[in-house]
Amino acid sequence: MKRIWTQKNNIRGWFCAILMGASVALPAQEKTGNPFISPFDFPLLLSGNFGELRANHFHGGVDFKTQGVVGKPIRCIADGYISRVTITPGGYGQAVYITHTNGYTSVHGHLHKFMDEVEKVVRAYQYEHETFAVDLTFGADKFPLKQGEVFALAGNEGYSFGPHLHMEIRKTDTEEYIDPLQFYMDQVKDKVAPRATHVMLYPQAGKGVVNGTQRKKIVSLAGQQSPITAWGKIAVGLKAFDYMDGTSNNYGVRSVTLLVDSEEVFRSTVDGFLPNENRMINAWTDYEEYVSRNSWFMRSQVLPGNTWRMLQADEEGGVVTINEERPYEFRYILEDLYGNRSTYKLVIHGKQQKIAPLDEGKHYLAWNEGHVVRKPGMELVIPKGMLYQDVDLNCKVIADSLDISFDYQLHDKAVPLHGGCSLKIGVRNFTVADKSKYYVARKYKGRKASAGGRLEDGYMHAQIRELGTYTVAVDTITPRIVPLNKPQWKTGNIQFVIRDAETGIKDYKVYIDGEFVLFKFSSKNARLSCMHPERIKRGGKHTMEVIVTDYCGNEAKEEFQF
Repeated sequence: MKRIWTQKNNIRGWFCAILMGASVALPAQEKTGNPFISPFDFPLLLSGNFGELRANHFHGGVDFKTQGVVGKPIRCIADGYISRVTITPGGYGQAVYITHTNGYTSVHGHLHKFMDEVEKVVRAYQYEHETFAVDLTFGADKFPLKQGEVFALAGNEGYSFGPHLHMEIRKTDTEEYIDPLQFYMDQVKDKVAPRATHVMLYPQAGKGVVNGTQRKKIVSLAGQQSPITAWGKIAVGLKAFDYMDGTSNNYGVRSVTLLVDSEEVFRSTVDGFLPNENRMINAWTDYEEYVSRNSWFMRSQVLPGNTWRMLQADEEGGVVTINEERPYEFRYILEDLYGNRSTYKLVIHGKQQKIAPLDEGKHYLAWNEGHVVRKPGMELVIPKGMLYQDVDLNCKVIADSLDISFDYQLHDKAVPLHGGCSLKIGVRNFTVADKSKYYVARKYKGRKASAGGRLEDGYMHAQIRELGTYTVAVDTITPRIVPLNKPQWKTGNIQFVIRDAETGIKDYKVYIDGEFVLFKFSSKNARLSCMHPERIKRGGKHTMEVIVTDYCGNEAKEEFQF
């Protein structure tokens, strides 16, 4: 379809050209039937697509490559206004939210720089409140934008490991995330079909077996396989990725369909989700496999507590009943947004085998009920709607009278919860007088991670989102401040590494000659960098004070001369 380009003379559109020392004219693009133009004036390539599998969430947008560099001008994809600006050490880094007049909101993350007017407002707020983190909202008349205007420069800020633009498109009224690629199919080439590598077989507890066992079994789709036998009820999952022309990246698979003996039993179509559906990725994927092996399997099954609308299954939820001694043909069809398709077959032979019944002695948590789990000195409240499936709870107390508290194994496997559930653990030995130093810790593979919490009436109270092993720990260790590149400090290139061994960095401030100076903190490499060296007076000696605080209030304070 032919595009019509028009030139708009807007001063704000030139701010990036001045910054980059280049002459840049950026036309607005109008396309019949398409509400959005490209955010860039160069060919589009993706490093990440919509719905990719991520820890505890779906990838909510697309990642556009920026030709390996930061500083590329980003154009407003439709008329609207800047409604929100956020800055965080991780996540999106620097981000701009634009509410458009066409009913959508676009989000642009990992930015290098905002347009000048926004930059001034943000910096004024940061210095007034002596903070790097920002979350500001604006009305429609503060920063209006026309389609094609440049409002920011693309970067590599936040939890980003290469220059790119993360761009989301959401429905403004419902905040539903939708696939931005549908608006740019004529600009992004893709003739490559998705590819699968493995299938996971899941015998249903007390109802099915695979090769004589109720343990799940992984099967490679490459090469000749030994015969697989099964009996009773089983579910399956798939490990697969999509690919595109011109890149070596792998992507999430948009559509997966499972047919058994030519009858469709399951279909997933990843084209949208609401904010409260984001954590349902943990019900669709094999959570235990991801946590223990960093391996993604998409279940071809709808767990009873998973209400994500993009999954459809038969009346059995995708669970297949094998009750005849014959071959059963499992056929997967994978398809991307462009219609590129691949097919994989797996034959499972029905063979009558003994199925061990459920252990009646175990404590089962029903997915559709609320629960209170109590042990001496511990209480866990799981409201209705927090479990995706029944859990055969393996809860026990690991007691040591000398410890701060007992260790509580809430379950022997990692089980995701849909939201925060209240856990309280009694403190048996107060090893330090300062009550603010106690926190709830999640123990896993010899390590521990903070779940936060507060001390009240002798109990630590915290919100947890995963069943596992928890205890109470104490953090009295101050964060570490490690200076870098001291010889360059006089030029304004001042950097530190700041780390905390237990509960993590909560806040930091840097003062030079008694005046607050803004430093940027990157959570991906724990680096603290001076953002405005021009605020440091030229010549003479300077005194710099660095203050870093963790989530238990431990404060590190160091003074430097340069």
